[in-house]
Amino acid sequence: MPHAIWKGSISFGLVTIPVTLYPAEERRDLTFRMLDGRDLAPVKQRRVNERTGEEVLWEDIVKGFELEEGRFVVVAEEDFRAADVEATQTIDVIAAVCAEEIDPAYFDKPYYLEPSRPGRKAYALLRETLKRAGRVALAKVVIRTRQHLAALVPDGPLLMLEILRYPHELRGIDALDLPAADVAETGITDDELAIATQLVEIISRPFDPAAEEYRDTYRDAVLALIKHKAEGDKVTEVGAGEAAAEGAEGEGAEVVDIAALLKASLEAARAREA
Repeated sequence: MPHAIWKGSISFGLVTIPVTLYPAEERRDLTFRMLDGRDLAPVKQRRVNERTGEEVLWEDIVKGFELEEGRFVVVAEEDFRAADVEATQTIDVIAAVCAEEIDPAYFDKPYYLEPSRPGRKAYALLRETLKRAGRVALAKVVIRTRQHLAALVPDGPLLMLEILRYPHELRGIDALDLPAADVAETGITDDELAIATQLVEIISRPFDPAAEEYRDTYRDAVLALIKHKAEGDKVTEVGAGEAAAEGAEGEGAEVVDIAALLKASLEAARAREA
C-alpha cells in the first residue's frame, strides 16, 4: 500500500468520519535520462538568465506572474500564504448529484479513502446511502495547501475521492469543427443508426480492466526492447506498425457507403463472437 498523503475526516451533515487518503494512481511511465551521445554521460539542465546567459542560483530565483510579454508581478512566499485557504483537514460535503451529470472531462485524479476503526460504520452508511440513491457527493477539500473540488464516489466496498477540475481548467470547444448535435442535420440514416446499434450490442461486454486486450502493449514492447539491448542483442524492430501507416487515409478522404462498411463490421464482429 502506498504512503498516506492526508489524514482528516469527512464532514457529512453532523456526522464526522475519520479517514486516511491514499493515491489510487500508480504511474508507471517509462522514464529516460538525457545523455551525451559521445560518452553516455548524463546531461544536466541549467537555470540561465535569458538576458545575460549567466547561470542563476536557486537562492536568487523568485516567482513571477506575467501580466503581458516582458511585464511581471513578483509573488513571494508570504503572498501565497496570505491567499491560502484554511487547511481544515476535512472533506466538507456540500451537495449530492447524479454521477451522470458530471462530464467525464472534469474527473482529474482518483484517491482511495480508508476509514479509521471508529469511523467504519459511518463510512459504510455514507457509502451505501450514496450507492442506493445513485448519487455522488460533491465536497471541498484542501490537500497540500490547495483547495480542490472533489466527488465522493461509492465503488464496491470503497469510497473513492475523485479530484475534479474546475471549469477554468478546461478548454472550450467553440473553436472545434464538430457535427451538429441534431442527428437529422448530420445526414445519418435510420438504417445506418440501426446497424451501428447492432454492432455496439455485439461488442458490448462487462468491463474487465485486467483483460489481456487492454494491456499496454506499447510499454511491453519497449521494455522487451530495453531487455534485449541490455543483454547485448541487436534489435532491428519492435513491432509492425508499417501496415497501419501505409493504409492510413489522408485527411478529407470520403467514405462512399457507411452502411456497407457497418454491415461488414457487423459480420466480422459476429464471426469473432461466434
